[in-house]
Amino acid sequence: MFKDLGVFQTAMALARHSGLRQALTAQNIANADTPGYRALEIPDFADTFRRPSADQRATRERHLNGLREDGLPEPTFRRNSVDPNGNAVSLEDEMVAAVEASRKHGRALSVYRSSLNILRASLAR
Repeated sequence: MFKDLGVFQTAMALARHSGLRQALTAQNIANADTPGYRALEIPDFADTFRRPSADQRATRERHLNGLREDGLPEPTFRRNSVDPNGNAVSLEDEMVAAVEASRKHGRALSVYRSSLNILRASLAR
């Protein structure tokens, strides 16, 4: 009866997506002074979630248009201006991305908690 509750799956997918985005932001900030380093990013969650292949899972690396086994997109290089030393990290952009990822992760956990409370109330527990 409660096997396929989409709200829980969506909340968990958003939390995993936000976690990956936060990890990429931290990696980009850590390499802000590395010559030749190209900043990594992933598409927005809404773009990833609405893909027609969202129900399919990759069975090997690079299968299904770059989706990984966990359903998250593969990181790609950001296409923006490059410093003279070849570095493409903008600390301002990374700080904005970190705050956005944190907010989305918090939103996902709030949706999960609220849905769990509604489910508990409906079961009278």
